[in-house]
Amino acid sequence: AQAIATSPEAKAEFIEQAIRESDVTSPYLLQALREKLESIEDAKQLVEKMMAGFYVRDLELPKGLKTLALLEGGETSPVSLVMKPLPAAYFTRDPMASVGHGVLTNRMYWPQRNREVILYQMIFKHHPDYAGTPMLYDHDSPWHVEGGDVLNINAKTLAIGISERTEAAAIDQLAQNLFWGDSSSEIEQIFAIKIPHGYAYMHLDTVFTQVDYDKFTVYPGIFDTLRVYRLTKGDAQGEVGVEEIEDTLEHILERATGQDSVQLIECGGGDPIEASREQWNDGSNTLALAPGVACVYERNVVTNDALYKAGVELVVVPSEELSRGRGGPRCMSMPFCREEI
Repeated sequence: AQAIATSPEAKAEFIEQAIRESDVTSPYLLQALREKLESIEDAKQLVEKMMAGFYVRDLELPKGLKTLALLEGGETSPVSLVMKPLPAAYFTRDPMASVGHGVLTNRMYWPQRNREVILYQMIFKHHPDYAGTPMLYDHDSPWHVEGGDVLNINAKTLAIGISERTEAAAIDQLAQNLFWGDSSSEIEQIFAIKIPHGYAYMHLDTVFTQVDYDKFTVYPGIFDTLRVYRLTKGDAQGEVGVEEIEDTLEHILERATGQDSVQLIECGGGDPIEASREQWNDGSNTLALAPGVACVYERNVVTNDALYKAGVELVVVPSEELSRGRGGPRCMSMPFCREEI
């Protein structure tokens, strides 16, 4: 809201992008939606309305309007949605990712969620505190990538999941931007980690998160299908080196972190039944608040006990309702800055 209120141009840009990402094809509904959004003067109310969406009954259509497409599609019914709501917007991790001194404005897997990205684009383009932030990935890129697949291992190393929601081509493009783009980047290596496709393995952070310099939670069900690639800056202009690493996950993470050894803390304590149950309830989706301090869901008692025994301090939050959204503490957070550690 503060970003939109900076100028009439910012408001106009916000409205146009919101309409563009709303998949409204009827010219009559499109015009009525534009007029409705432009009529909202208060910036905060405009944002809230865009997130809540609009029914046909909320708009002012020409009286007696009838077209075959509108009638056959039921789009003139008062209970028909013109601009769908954004119920997943509380998973702030996905629309963008904070990497180094820049941000990724992501292209989301589900088209409906792309409207969430606009909220962050406005901040980084127009808000006085954040305008000028280097954009490391363009939302209009053809390949989808989501923030749940982007893990900052340290200031120089990135891990990215090749998943249902993040394409390998998107990682190629990001590597180009990080290693050869105009914006300065500290990232020296990217570890691309392929995980199974499926709702239970939505993003890399649903099966794998870092809780300390040398400690990671991991869902053991990914071990058999795990494939890891390392991307680095090549010698020639625009060249990106890619190598497949055939090694244990422990050794790969030792290389990624620069630690002599790492500890993998298995979801469900390694028990296959408990691991499957607690991974489904985001037992591996921890939010590291500091090295060795992690926010977790209270329902994952076996995994939490394993973390506690490994020396991790736990900040436990209620989860009966939150877990139904299919995301954990990391999914619901978006760090804008990190202390040097």
